[in-house]
Amino acid sequence: MAFIQSSSFLRNVLALDAAACAATGLLLSFGAGALAGLLGFPAEFLRGAGLVLLPCAAALAFLASRVRLPRLAVYAVIGINILWVADSILILVAGWFQPTALGIAFVLAQAAVVAVVTEFEVIGLKKSVAEEVQAGAARL
Repeated sequence: MAFIQSSSFLRNVLALDAAACAATGLLLSFGAGALAGLLGFPAEFLRGAGLVLLPCAAALAFLASRVRLPRLAVYAVIGINILWVADSILILVAGWFQPTALGIAFVLAQAAVVAVVTEFEVIGLKKSVAEEVQAGAARL
């Protein structure tokens, strides 16, 4: 398995992703009942989304604490985030729910944040690989 020496930038972005997942997961898990009416989504759906985010937050926090990371793990984080953004848009256009204007804004805002964090993770991965190449060249 190919490992990379993670840059501090990548570790910080993974930590940010973990914090955002944890905050959103806790909000949706514990506030589902109150948010359901405001957002126009069933409480069970919101709670389920929140409960999915909590183990993701733990995994991201673990990755953020590692200096060496499996490259595949970083690709998986990026891929899952892209899927989350796509699913967020699908939820709005598929007609499965009748979200309120606030619900639409919430889905779009969290999808935008995930997209930006994902772009930072891509940058962090590239930065980590570049730093590793430079370190390897310096050893020669």
